[in-house]
Order: sequence, then C-alpha cells, then structure tokens
Amino acid sequence: MSQRPRSSRGSRDYGRSSRGRSSRYSSSASSRSDYGFSTDDRSSRRRREGSSSYARSTAPRRGGIAAWEAPSVTGRARILLLFFAALAAVFFLRLVFLQVIMADQYSAMAEESRTISFETTPRRGTIYDRNGIVLATSVDATTIYANPAEVTDAAREGYELARVLGGDAADYQELLSKPSTTFVYLKRQADVDKAAEVKELGLDGVYFIADTRREYPHGSVGGQVVGFCNADGEGITGLELQYNDILAGTPGVYVAERGEQGFPIPGGVKEETPAVNGQDIMISLDIKLQDTVERSLAEGVKDLDTEEGSALVMDAATGEIYAACSLPYMNPAKMEKSKVGSEQVKAITQAYEPGSTFKSVSAMGILESKYMGPESTMFCPSTISADDYDVSDSHERDGATYSLREILNHSSNVGISLASDAAGFDKLNDAIHRYHFTECTGVDYPGESAGTVLDFDHWSKIAGYNISFGQGIAVTPLQMVRFYGTILNDGVMCTPHFLISKPQSGEVPEYATEQVSEDAEALADMRSMLRSVVTDGTGTAAATDLEGFEVCGKTSTAEIASEEGGYKEGVYNLGFCGFIDNSSSNLVCFVGASEVEGMRQTTQIFNDIMASAVKQYNITAS
Repeated sequence: MSQRPRSSRGSRDYGRSSRGRSSRYSSSASSRSDYGFSTDDRSSRRRREGSSSYARSTAPRRGGIAAWEAPSVTGRARILLLFFAALAAVFFLRLVFLQVIMADQYSAMAEESRTISFETTPRRGTIYDRNGIVLATSVDATTIYANPAEVTDAAREGYELARVLGGDAADYQELLSKPSTTFVYLKRQADVDKAAEVKELGLDGVYFIADTRREYPHGSVGGQVVGFCNADGEGITGLELQYNDILAGTPGVYVAERGEQGFPIPGGVKEETPAVNGQDIMISLDIKLQDTVERSLAEGVKDLDTEEGSALVMDAATGEIYAACSLPYMNPAKMEKSKVGSEQVKAITQAYEPGSTFKSVSAMGILESKYMGPESTMFCPSTISADDYDVSDSHERDGATYSLREILNHSSNVGISLASDAAGFDKLNDAIHRYHFTECTGVDYPGESAGTVLDFDHWSKIAGYNISFGQGIAVTPLQMVRFYGTILNDGVMCTPHFLISKPQSGEVPEYATEQVSEDAEALADMRSMLRSVVTDGTGTAAATDLEGFEVCGKTSTAEIASEEGGYKEGVYNLGFCGFIDNSSSNLVCFVGASEVEGMRQTTQIFNDIMASAVKQYNITAS
C-alpha cells in the first residue's frame, strides 16, 4: 500500500531524492482521491500484485471508489442455488409446523408419556325411603389392578388371587399375562378386608385404588323401583337412572408422574382434583309396605298358577307411590341372577288392554253426560251385533233389564256398550282424553308408557262397543290407579311420583295437580257404584278382611290379543283396582296377574295388601 505524502516541511529531509521521487509527491489535488490516495499508486500496486482471479472495474464510483462488478452465474449454478433455497424453505416451514402449529399437541403427547391419569369416583348419594330407611348406599371398597409388565410369576399370583378373592385362577393368570398393556383390572370394588389380604401377599405388579361400591340392603324388595348401578357408578335402571345426575356427583381427577414401568412414582403426585360427592334423595316408597305388597303378589300369583303380575299402591291426594312391583322381581345386589325383563316395573312401563276395570271410565262418562244415573235402567239382551261382530257377556245369560249400577256389578259388556252408545260415544272419547289416558302420567320413572286409542274420527260402532269395556284401547295400570285416585280425590288428578325431598338441600319438589272433573254428583255416584261392585257384584273377595270399611273397586278379566289376530282362548289378564272410601286413607291399589287360565280374580291379593296397610297406618273409617 502506498504511503501517505508528508507535509512540505518534511520534504526537505528527502532533498537527495531523484526527480522521479520528487515528482511522485508533487502531484496536484486533482491527482488524488477523496481519501488521499493517488490513482497512479493504485494502478501500480495492482500491477505489482499481479492478475486477480476476477476483473475489477477501474471506473470510479461516486465518492471516488471503483464500483464492484458481480460475478456471472452459470445456468447449472443457478439451479443448484434454487434447489438449496427450496430445501432451506422446506426445512424452515417444517420447523414452523413442528414448533408453532403442532407445539401444543406434541407437548401434550410428551406430558402424557410422563404421567398417568384417571378419574376418581365420588361417593354416590344415598336413597332413603319415606321413613329414612336406607335403600341404596355407597360403601368403601378397593379396586385391585395390575401391570402385567411387572408380574414375574403369573401362575402363582393367579392362584393366590383366586384363593383370596374367589374366581378361577386361570382367569387371573390370563389377565396377569396380558401382552402390550400396563393396566388390567383384577377385581373392581372388592371388599376392603379382602383387598387388605391381597396387599399382604406382596404380589409383583399388583396395585390398589380406594373406591366405593353400591349396596342395596333390602335386596329384591323395592329393587325395581330403586334400580341399580354398573361398576362405574352409573345408574342403569329405576331411580338410580332417573336421578343419576343428582346422585352421581362429579368425578375427581388424579394425575401423577409415572416411572419406567408406567405406574405412579411414590410422592410424585402432580395434580389431584377432589371428587364432589352426590346428593341424597328421599323417595315415597315405604319399604315395609313394599315388602308386604311383593310377598302378597308373589303368593297370590302362585295360587293363580301363573308367573307374572304387577301391583301398585299410590296416595290419591298427593300422587306419592308407596309401593310398586312386577314379577319376576329384580335383586340389584345380585344382578347376575336376575331374569331378563325383571328390571322394570311393568305397571308403569307396559300398556295393556285393561278390560272391565275400564268400564268405570265409561260409566263416569255416562254419569257426567247425565244420560243415565246409577239407578237408570235399560234392557240388555244376551248378545248384540255391530259391523258383523257379536258382543256378549263373559258368562251366558238371558236378556235382562239392568240399571247402570247393575251393569257395573255384573260387569256386563252388552250393558256398558249400549249405555255408552246411548249417551254418545263422543262422551266416552271425551272422558278418555280428559282423564289423560293417551298421555304419560309424568311419573319420575324411566320408560313410562303412554296409553293409545283409535282416533275418534275412525271409530266404528263395534270399536265404540269394544272400547267401552276395555278392549281396543291400551293403558297402563298406573294410569288406571291415577283415574281411580281422581274419583276418590273429588275430581282432582295428581301427578304420580317417587321423589319427595333432597335431605341435604332441604328441597321439596312440587308436582302438578288438575281438577279434571267438577261434577260432584257424578263423582259421588261413581264411588257408590264401585262400592256396590264389592258388596253385591264381582268384587266381594276384595273386602274379606276389611270389615267396617267401605271398599270400592272394579274387577277385570281381560282377553289377551293373539299374535295371529283375535284373542287367545281361555287365557286372561286379571285385575282389580280400588280404594277404601270414607276413611283416613287415600291409598289406591291395583293388582294384576298375567296369562291366567280360566275366569278367576285378584281381589284376594288386594284384600291382603289393604288389610296390612290398615294395620300399618292405623287407617280408620270416618
């Protein structure tokens, strides 16, 4: 690099220099760059340094510095540059995708690989009967599980588990040897004492979780009403299902760091959200009366040489159901032994053709129409015909003149058909809908069935006849109980129900009532005629042990529709629905038996149930 010239004073020190040297430093300002360099000097230096690997431009740039000229790029080089640029872009975009877009998901996956989590079960609410007796409750239990990857001797451990817990050792061995898993249940909700025995064995890979188990102290008594829960504590049937949201509570969450084998590290709990226990409920069922009803029904049905039947007891003034059951019974504590279909109260969930118990509905429509009173008479031949069909009574008789009271006493199909027709079938249709037989009652029990009847515009004369004596219409026993309760309760219809309070909150639910009839005269006449059925008609056995009480009710021997069309021969669904009038009781009771051979009655079962109720509740005649 050329040296910067000295000042004029310094030039005297070089007086001995040649002229060429002197001329080198005597150039004018125009021969220097803005930075004090001589362009000649730069040129000579470039010559001295030799040729460069690329050409430099000697054309001065603004400011006095020569401009740099970019190297030329060949086509192949350009392709390589574009390729590496694209590759870099791909890596960059992939990095953005992983670090930004998928960050949360991969973070969660990483978290999951380091932790184990499961829900903790809340204590389910207790179900009490109306007197505070426990019907369903949750008790402490222990769930036993295993990590097959940690099990060293599956055969020996399977044998030990079977010895303590019961069951087949081979089944436990299979679970303990299960490949590709780190979690298997060995025994869910085991007894605490049994689990403690297993824990003392110190079996490899076997672990324990504190849990709860549902217990039903009364077994099959009230089992269909109460219902049952599965192993996860979820209500499956009955009120356990109906009020699952109230009873269940809110599960907690347990999250813990896990070790190499996949199970919690002692002391390494990361997060625990406590479970919120469920609420208790008190229901209208009286477990003592329920036991009486179930025993009476089972014995009575056995005497009738059949296997199925239903019974229901309700307070007409409140709608509270005191007892309800259907054969066969269900034991929620031993579901593995319960028969298919036993989980439902069929008196609520299954509609049927009611037969002669429905004649009281037809009679009520006639009384309200004022066409006939209890003592009004009409001639009733032995048989009548309509639309190529014949109608006769269940027993052979000659033509006779009957009052409306006697039509009910003798349960005459011909008589109620003619009376309903004379009053107008529209009055019967009005009664059916006004007393809500085509609607669900609104009972708080899962699977309730509604009644059905042909639309009135399609009624023929034979259809009207059939419906008047309970054929060609389907209702539930609960609907019949509600209707008879309305007769007892001065025309006020109450909503049937089970839930009566939530003890912890003090909440008492309210249920709808409706004044469906204000005809006091018709209501009194109806009660009077139902008393006559028991004193002088087909229902005399209903009051065998109820001396001094005015028992009202109506019998039924209903034909059963056949799958091939028509009705079965010689087989009937029997029923009786009634109450004790003029007493301190408002209880209405229905008793039915299915598929009974011959013309028989369930009145004796009704008598047994109501006689027990009189003693239990100290019912007195007024």
